[in-house]
Amino acid sequence: MDIVVITEGDTFGARIVQMFENVIHQGHGSLALVFLIGVIFGGIIQYTRVDKFEKIAGFAMLKDTIVPKMLFLAVGIASIGLYFMIEAGWAHYHIKPIILQGLIVGGALFGISMAILGKCPGTGPVSIAEGRIDVLVGAIGGLFGGLVFTIYYEDFFKPLMGESLGKLILPGFFPGDEHIVVLIFGIVVSLISIIIPKVELFDEADLSRLPDDARPDKK
Repeated sequence: MDIVVITEGDTFGARIVQMFENVIHQGHGSLALVFLIGVIFGGIIQYTRVDKFEKIAGFAMLKDTIVPKMLFLAVGIASIGLYFMIEAGWAHYHIKPIILQGLIVGGALFGISMAILGKCPGTGPVSIAEGRIDVLVGAIGGLFGGLVFTIYYEDFFKPLMGESLGKLILPGFFPGDEHIVVLIFGIVVSLISIIIPKVELFDEADLSRLPDDARPDKK
């Protein structure tokens, strides 16, 4: 695989071009395909309205179930599709090692950030594209945090994260029955999405667009 080296003298525009070239050479598919998948993903997020703060906040308060329904369904379908695409040689993934201390610290920081900002790395860019300045500020803070993590990783963060427990996947615990395990997991998770009752928390802008007989505050 060819690696494009970015030197200190490169212009900002050249670095952007080299970044896209790196993605292309890493075997993730054509740039057009990556862009198309991103557009579809963004469209689904906007259609389901999970880029709204009210959705994330409602999920945290157990007053809105759109987010968990979407997540469970996406995980269920994608787990089956991705696994068999990998088996057929049409896709590949990189398994990350399990580092418990790092997962606990990272999960806590992620949860706190979502509680404050009401966004995740998937819905955040969609909100920024819609003109949400607060999310843009949060994204800048996230980039700064990533910079700090990179600079001080060896000295501070690596010892804090603890030892690696290895690269583990669920099918690996059932040798010989991997296909059945993936199918059962995907079907069960998808069924959970269907079983979860649909409960929505609307904001004022959403309510104003609904007919009176459909508005929960008019019933």
